[in-house]
Amino acid sequence: MKITFLTVGKTEDAYLKEGIDKYVKRLKHYTKIEIVEINELKNTKSLTAEQQKAKEAELILKKIAPLDHVILMDEKGTEYSSTQFAAYISKKELSSSATLVFVIGGPYGFDQSVYQRANDKIALSRMTFSHQMVRLFFVEQLYRAFTIMKGEPYHHE
Repeated sequence: MKITFLTVGKTEDAYLKEGIDKYVKRLKHYTKIEIVEINELKNTKSLTAEQQKAKEAELILKKIAPLDHVILMDEKGTEYSSTQFAAYISKKELSSSATLVFVIGGPYGFDQSVYQRANDKIALSRMTFSHQMVRLFFVEQLYRAFTIMKGEPYHHE
C-alpha cells in the first residue's frame, strides 16, 4: 500500500517540519509514504472564499489518480480513537491496492467537487487546529496506527 499526504500550502514553522520529518522517516519502515505540497494561491484578497476553494480544488484534483482512495481531513468527518484508526488503515491495506490519499485543504476547507471525489472524511478532533499543526498530528497518528497494527509498544492503552 502507498500513502500520499496531499496538503495545500507548505509547512512553514521549523519545529513542525522537524516533527513531520521525524514521523515520515519512521513511517517509511512500514509503508511507502509521499508528501505532496500544493502551493498556496497568490493574490487571494480579491477572491471570495468560494472562489478560493474552487481554485484549490482544481489543483487538488489534478494530483489525484482515478483509482486513488481519497480521504479528506475534515472537521465534519468521522472521529476515530487511535486503535479505531489503526483498524481503519488495516482494513484499507487488506481491501485495496489503491493509493490512500489523505488531503488537507486550504483555510476555507474544500470545494464541493473535492467532496464529491472523496471516498471518506476523517476528523482528528472536534477542536480546530491550524493547518500547519494538523499535518504533524496526522503523521504522528498514522505512525501510531502502524505500530498498533504491528503490536509494537509505542501506543499504550
